[in-house]
Amino acid sequence: MKKVFTSGQVAKLCNVAPRTVSKWFDAGRLKGYRMPGSNDRRIPRENLMRFLRENGMPTAALEAEESFAVLLVGAEPRAAARLRELLPAPAFKVEAPPSLFHAGALASAVPLGAVVVDLAVGRGDGMAIAERLRGAEPPARAYLAALTSEDETAPGELLAAGFDALFQKPFDVRELAVALAARHDRFAPGADLPRAAALA
Repeated sequence: MKKVFTSGQVAKLCNVAPRTVSKWFDAGRLKGYRMPGSNDRRIPRENLMRFLRENGMPTAALEAEESFAVLLVGAEPRAAARLRELLPAPAFKVEAPPSLFHAGALASAVPLGAVVVDLAVGRGDGMAIAERLRGAEPPARAYLAALTSEDETAPGELLAAGFDALFQKPFDVRELAVALAARHDRFAPGADLPRAAALA
């Protein structure tokens, strides 16, 4: 689903009064639509980005607001570093907490686009993470991937627990980067993938 903003959210991002955003909208400078039966305005993200660029306004706040957070649980530091190289900031924000405790705290504090669990942390712990995310109310919509060992014998069990994809180690981190980029609204099918990830 494409991101849309209220006039109040646009005002906050642009550091202006909501009335100013309403004037831009009513003058046809900022394209969007009104909600049926009300005066509430909605501005699609791509329209807002176009407006900011056309008027020489900074886009950093919008790009930061739209960061796709990737939580790596138990991944090796070099894998996390490589993923940061492949997925450009600020569109992507890759977090690699040092422990399961820190990962849990981060998961509850930050809206996540994807969670990647290296099952080296323990198969039981990995499945518990998946079941907790999928069993939340409402269920977490994050893309959930597992990094498995070469001798993984029950992939169906992992998928049944809620994982969307499995990557068998050793694997090319670029494959994971492409899979994550495809889940980001800004890099949906038909859009340009991050340059490095597109090399895969």
